[in-house]
Amino acid sequence: MTAKPMPGTGTSPKVFSHLIDVADVPEAGLDISIGADAATLQALAAADGLPKISSLEADFHVMPKGDRGFNVRGAVHAKVTQICVVSLEPFESYVVEPIDVDFAPPAEVTAAEISASSAILIGDEDAVQERDPPDPIIDGKIDLGVLASEFLTLGLDPYPKKPGVTFEELSGGDAQGAASTPFSVLRQLKDRL
Repeated sequence: MTAKPMPGTGTSPKVFSHLIDVADVPEAGLDISIGADAATLQALAAADGLPKISSLEADFHVMPKGDRGFNVRGAVHAKVTQICVVSLEPFESYVVEPIDVDFAPPAEVTAAEISASSAILIGDEDAVQERDPPDPIIDGKIDLGVLASEFLTLGLDPYPKKPGVTFEELSGGDAQGAASTPFSVLRQLKDRL
């Protein structure tokens, strides 16, 4: 199985895998909870450029959709350590990211992607789907671990800020420093006119 790269990274999310066979999903759906072990948490942290992931759990409800498709809903919950973009200090935060993804056999996925691309190219806004095209069911299986790791990445704040930390502009150390911002220079010019 070839996994898609995680958004924003060049690494494969395959470090966390939990396959389910779609043939085992009953008509009423299937509830599944998964969690990552210590080695997987370490690999996911490295893939996402984080100092640490302390925990990652995901709850899913897998439901048949249409003739051969499936819908996976749920949420990923993680406790991560990030680096503050202001103070450069590590801090812990919690990620809770909802999941709602459709899956279909590869031929149907390709047809849906072509249809969506065509609608965009010809400017047919009414034909553009509100939902993303389905992800492929590979060899009759859906990888919930890959799905959890992708949504963890999507749920990370790209500019994490430690609670209570504020950005303070440096004034340059002189009385003129605060008055020499681009806006203050424009204000002075306006006052002269």
